[in-house]
Amino acid sequence: MMVKELEQVVVRFSGDSGDGMQLAGNIFSNVSATVGNDICTFPDYPADIRAPQGSLTGVSGFQVHIGASKIFTPGDRCNVLVAMNPAALKTQIKFCKPQGLIITDSDSFGAKDLEKAKYTTDNPFEELGVKQEVLEVPISSMCKESLKDSGLDNKAILRCKNMFALGLVCWLFNRNLEAAENMLRQKFAKKPEIATANIKVLNDGYNYGANTHASTSTYKIESKSPKAKGLYTDINGNKATSYGLIAAAEKAGLELYLGSYPITPATDILHELSKHKSLGVKTVQCEDEIAGCASAVGAAFAGDLAVTTTSGPGVCLKSEA
Repeated sequence: MMVKELEQVVVRFSGDSGDGMQLAGNIFSNVSATVGNDICTFPDYPADIRAPQGSLTGVSGFQVHIGASKIFTPGDRCNVLVAMNPAALKTQIKFCKPQGLIITDSDSFGAKDLEKAKYTTDNPFEELGVKQEVLEVPISSMCKESLKDSGLDNKAILRCKNMFALGLVCWLFNRNLEAAENMLRQKFAKKPEIATANIKVLNDGYNYGANTHASTSTYKIESKSPKAKGLYTDINGNKATSYGLIAAAEKAGLELYLGSYPITPATDILHELSKHKSLGVKTVQCEDEIAGCASAVGAAFAGDLAVTTTSGPGVCLKSEA
């Protein structure tokens, strides 16, 4: 088996909004960061509220750009596209480079799945004119086989399929699974049986790649310079926005007020700011988007640095206020 060394690579995880693509992408990004790679990520959420499963508008994505040296953008087109269903393949294929690799869950490409994603033939790859290398993997059925003795129900078992895909991608880029396993233990600390199931499937995905596709090239991205010793943290746009708001209030000599209503992906700002009462931050989870906006207007009149947050369909509700 050949191991190719790359300067940089872009990986895009995509699937149904319930397929856990954000988690898989986040873990892969963090694992890459722990080995000294520079990263830049771009989460892509569907704008629909509870889009029907398997529909074109319900596709959720997560793109990460990994480099041996400094990386400044999430990248344009990806080298590796994980498409967990036909809808993901149809909407995301435009982001994949012609010489890229596509990984699919072949179990999710049945006649009904193709119909939901509005294909007109029974061969989605031919219909879309796919020229990239395609790795068709029966991810769902292998997850069921892997966890048949776990005591979990079918729905819970299929929720682990994102970890199988992640394991396969980790094999592709010669990533050690230890950091990913630790992240899963932390995330599911209150549900150890879920953590155990996800870790098992993660390893099964890695081993599937190692055992079945030994002829496929794998890759490594070696960091060019050693990272300075110190305490590091991963930071995303929402956390950076939260810190920026706190800093702005501090510089303005005002108390910070956030009136908000939870909506993915903006909810993280509410979560983060609610942790900082000691810095004079006030957060209110309102009953709807309009109330969140109106309460911020009131707080501004009362002398606070007032903020409201939202995303996607929440914007039109804010406009009413």
